[in-house]
Parts: sequence; structure tokens; C-alpha cells
Amino acid sequence: MTATVAQSFFKRTRRVGKAAFEGLNHLLWPAVCNSCGISISPAQNGLCRMCWDELLACTGGDYCGRCGKDASRYADVGEGCANCQDSRIHFDGIARGGVYDGSLRNMILAFKFNDKTELDSQLCFMLNSALAGSEFTDRIDVFVPVPLHWRRHLERGYNQSLILCKGIEGAKGKISADFVRTRYTARQWNLSPAKRRRNVAGAFAVRRGHDFAGRTVCLVDDITTSGATLNECAKTLKGAGAQKVFVVVVAVAMQDANN
Repeated sequence: MTATVAQSFFKRTRRVGKAAFEGLNHLLWPAVCNSCGISISPAQNGLCRMCWDELLACTGGDYCGRCGKDASRYADVGEGCANCQDSRIHFDGIARGGVYDGSLRNMILAFKFNDKTELDSQLCFMLNSALAGSEFTDRIDVFVPVPLHWRRHLERGYNQSLILCKGIEGAKGKISADFVRTRYTARQWNLSPAKRRRNVAGAFAVRRGHDFAGRTVCLVDDITTSGATLNECAKTLKGAGAQKVFVVVVAVAMQDANN
């Protein structure tokens, strides 16, 4: 009886102590929205209500499983949507978390260029949701983050695609570091689709002594715009023996542009 009373006392003491510590922690270091910076409660999981609403507004909607652009499910004619059916695409399918707009756009920019790596939890949630809803999720042997050139990696301090790749949950595939960028390329954002393709042509390679023969690979990236980078990556991986190459991205941009 005495032991039971003592156990109950210690449990209550731990609960009170934990609550007091959490209260003090919140008082000294109040939680703020990872996207807009306003004060939030810890229960809001890193984003304020408005940013969560904007983020969810960027998700959902039908899209082409070949190029990732917005498309009605009835517009698929077997070779992609009207936007891509005449395009040469080397990857075998794509899953996306949402479109590059609103809160999602702001979060990706902050994550990629402003050292806001704490946004990985929200962005990985979207990536995992996209992957879980894809038809290829159980087929992946290897996950490959789109690589940065070593100079760009030094400038930024991290590869955002690798961070996202490490946040993938419940997948049997392992992460490979055997795919590299061999040429320092200009930034793609201000280039036309044709110049994007030329900019990344021949910019990737598989490390010597390693191959992807017979494997099903999934490329992981934060955003795709024209698809030029992912297409060149897929082409190089298939040249190294990969049987299939799929893609999962947090967001797809340039909905009105051709690949």
C-alpha cells in the first residue's frame, strides 16, 4: 500500500515538473511560426493557422503523373497530359506534394536559401504524403537526392534535397551518395526551358566503381520547374543501368510553361 502511494506521488511530481519546465521553456523561448514568424503555441506543430491553411491550399488537385503539372485525370491520354505528351521525359513517373505558390513557395525559399532547415518537418510531411500516394512507393530500391556541385554546397552549407531525402519515412529503399554533380552550373530560375536543358546537359555522373544496374531509383528534390534537371539526372542514372527512375518533389512550379 505504501509503495503504491509513493509511486502515485512520484508520477504526479513528474507530471507537475514536466508541465512547469514546458511552461518556463515557452516563456523564455516562445514558439514562433516557422514560415511567417508570429507567435504560436507548441501544439500548432511549427506553423500558425494561416500558414497551415495556405500550405494545405497548395496541395491536392489532379496532376499529370508523367510531368507533375496540373492536369485533369481525364486529360491523360496514355502518354501524359497535353503539356508533355510530345516531350521526351527520361523519368518514369512523378509524385508531388503541391504547387509552388503561397506559403509553400515561401517555405521552400526559406528552407533552400535562408538556412531555415527547421522547416524540414513540414516539407518532409508533404514529401512523405506525396510518396505514400504514388503508385511506385513500394517499388523503390534506392533514393537519390539531386546533388549539388561541391562549390554550391560550400556556399549554401547543406544540400536541401539530402535533408528531405533523410526525412522519408517507412520506405525500404536506401539513400545513395554515388550520384554527383560534376559541373558548376548557372542557377536555373531565370533561364528559359531550352536554356535550362542546355545548362544541365552532362552535368551529372555516377561515382567510379558504382552503378545502379537493375535498380529502381527515386530522385528526391524540393522543387521542379521545367523538369530539365530531373530529366538529365534520370537520363544519367539510366545510362548507369537503372531499370526505372521515378521522382518525388515537394512542389512543382511554372504550371503554364512547357518542359
